[in-house]
Amino acid sequence: MAKAKKPDRLSAYRAKRAVERSPEPAGTIAERPGRLFVVHKHAARQLHFDLRLEMGGVLESWAVPKGPSRNPKDKRLAVKVEDHPIEYGDFEGVIPEGNYGAGAVILWDRGVWVPAGDVEEGLEKGKLLFELRGYKLRGAWTLVKIKKSEKDWLLIKERDGLVSTNGDEFPQDSILSGLTVEQLKEGKDPGKDLRAELKKAKARRRRVDLASVDLMLAESRERPFSRPGWVFEIKYDGYRILAGLGDAEAQLLTRNGNDATATFPEIARAVSALPFGNLVLDGEVVVHDESGLPSFQRLQKRGRLTRAVEVRRAAAEHPATLYVFDLLGFEGHDLRAMPLSKRKTLLRRVLPTVGPLRYSDHIEERGEEFFEHVGKLGLEGMIGKKADAPYRGGRSPQWLKVRADKTADLVVVGFTTPKGSRGGFGALHLGGYEQGELVYAGRVGSGFTSKQLDEIRSALDGIRLDGAPCTRAPAGKSHLWVQPELVCEVRYREWTEDGLLRHPVFLRFRDDKPAQECVLPGGGRREEVLPDLSLGPPPSSLLPDLQLTNLDKVFWPEERYTKGDLIEYYRGIAPWMLPYLQDRPLVMTRYPDGIDGKSFFQKDAPGFAPDWVRRERMWTEDSERELSYFIADDEASLLYIINLGSIPLHVWASRISSLERPDWCILDLDPKDAPFAHVVTIARALHQLCEGLELPNFVKTSGASGLHVLVPLARQCTYEQSRVLGELLARVVVAELPEIATIARVPAQREGRVYVDYLQNGHGKLLVAPFCVRPIPGAPVSMPLRWREVNSKLLPGRYTICNAGARMKRLGEDPLRPVLEHKPDLESVLGRLQERL
Repeated sequence: MAKAKKPDRLSAYRAKRAVERSPEPAGTIAERPGRLFVVHKHAARQLHFDLRLEMGGVLESWAVPKGPSRNPKDKRLAVKVEDHPIEYGDFEGVIPEGNYGAGAVILWDRGVWVPAGDVEEGLEKGKLLFELRGYKLRGAWTLVKIKKSEKDWLLIKERDGLVSTNGDEFPQDSILSGLTVEQLKEGKDPGKDLRAELKKAKARRRRVDLASVDLMLAESRERPFSRPGWVFEIKYDGYRILAGLGDAEAQLLTRNGNDATATFPEIARAVSALPFGNLVLDGEVVVHDESGLPSFQRLQKRGRLTRAVEVRRAAAEHPATLYVFDLLGFEGHDLRAMPLSKRKTLLRRVLPTVGPLRYSDHIEERGEEFFEHVGKLGLEGMIGKKADAPYRGGRSPQWLKVRADKTADLVVVGFTTPKGSRGGFGALHLGGYEQGELVYAGRVGSGFTSKQLDEIRSALDGIRLDGAPCTRAPAGKSHLWVQPELVCEVRYREWTEDGLLRHPVFLRFRDDKPAQECVLPGGGRREEVLPDLSLGPPPSSLLPDLQLTNLDKVFWPEERYTKGDLIEYYRGIAPWMLPYLQDRPLVMTRYPDGIDGKSFFQKDAPGFAPDWVRRERMWTEDSERELSYFIADDEASLLYIINLGSIPLHVWASRISSLERPDWCILDLDPKDAPFAHVVTIARALHQLCEGLELPNFVKTSGASGLHVLVPLARQCTYEQSRVLGELLARVVVAELPEIATIARVPAQREGRVYVDYLQNGHGKLLVAPFCVRPIPGAPVSMPLRWREVNSKLLPGRYTICNAGARMKRLGEDPLRPVLEHKPDLESVLGRLQERL
């Protein structure tokens, strides 16, 4: 029996259009569907906007007469229309009279949309929640179907940090051509006035040949500076690109003269859409991450793609942006002899307001102030340029670059074994010389290509050592060591307080530099200073875009506790809780519909989060990529994260300032099917063991069924050393109580005994933060305890969001807080512990 033919989702679209009379694409259904979204502005019989979301290989479309609004109170009518082909996502032009939809159409916005739940279920139920990541539209939105209507929906902005209640001021020009829909309809020559100005300025009449342009390059400078007559631009972490337009064709050339037109088709499309005859642009192409920062790693991935279908998909999902900082040629005029300030004035008028082509703005004179802001934003640096300088090829003192990130040449002393599908190695261990001694300086795991991973591993295997050639090296079977011969250059943000690289990225090997010349910058290690954890969070009333939503939504159906109750609990407990969250990577588990609804675990902070909530990008070994973690440094940030539907918060044991050195070692007592009385017995035994070792120890409820025993480390040891300490303590107590305690990881092997889990001590391992609420009936919290409270009367769910705050006010001090302050003599402790074994 023949298979039933799938319905043609584009039949309605094609039936309304005569392809031979309209410039609109005929289109086909995409074989590899993605998450493209576009918004067209269409001056048809009635001016309107069209929202299009890619689903099932087509663009499902809604006509929005009044256009989108960032005010959640505005419920904009969105009328469902026929599906459009994916190719329509690039369409811009004038549909001739006599055709369906006759009139001018501009590409008003484009990007990626991310559904918050099951798309088919949302469409069927008539409520589709999603995030938009476009040039103009960003953040959370909802499409809600109007009851008793087949086609009518409402487009509503969800409350987040990207709402606007003072009226929308979107740029109304095209993200491609820079024309408004009215200008496109009129068909006037937009280059006429510019040509007249150039003629008046006596600009040289000569068409600039793209391939013959000798790039102007910046000299390096160590320190930022301020100077009259200079302008200061952002230095982007990307590829230098020359973009040319001639005879309606665009071409992109790299610094080495390679053709990158096919590599970045969205940039080429934007250049070719500019409404001019010919021009030459100079700029830097970047690919942004979710937080809006340039990601060199994503750019490299884009640059390595060669298959057309993969390039097209990447262009939609991870679009590149060309930041243009100079205009070298325009409409048959060579502008390179003109002052930079004049070239940039003309350039601003040539480019769209937003889109794949962006004007690289600048600030005048105040370079030092500008550099400070660049550093805070996590950007690569700045370039100072003499405002009256002509464009001359080669390095010039009239362009000076200052890097915000620093670079260092360090010795490769070892490597870690790879995880998952990663080949070669996980990360390189690095070291540097300090007063003649080779000292461990951290690890670098990003910046390598797949080919490099295998090639470097082959070189490392030929110079293996049995032990570490440097001091302060981490221990463990996953760390392998080599002779200190190879030198590599890394880019990094700063040195942590305990002398390790922060956010290093591999750049290249230095075959020209001897290993002995790799001296740690600034002496490497610093005096260890624990950060001040005194509380001083800004009140949430000072942050106008902290908007709390859906406060009446029931999160605990049985108790009728609402989202508002949850937020008020966290607001009240914040002074006690924040010391465990500040400067520490945080992971959310979100329950947008309460504990009985769907939930999801989220490490990566969403792109729509406001700037005042701190985020830090870090390489994680489990994910094998960089992630943007939330850091809850203050009450307002904590409440914003909870307002996302987060119930429990999990934190790292280490801080951003010292990622490889944890503050505590944890033993998680997990009963599963064992009685809680056994948990109490084991906790008391651990307490007595630690007291005998003169090792400070503290305890809290897990908030679920177990207890957490924590030992302070004061960042004196690595994660590997912390795990060894935890294992030794666990083995001693299990040997004392073998009938009720076990270290067997497999539940079937525990035979009703309490699992003493020491494996939660590791890079990226998480602890449910003290005072966190758990998503189970009763809304219990993870409560710090005094040891005298750990007795037969203790119940695991005793403390909830209803009584936890009152308890802390009654106690007056947090019994767990010293875990962040005590600094035990770990060397003596380990000696006494070895004797016990």
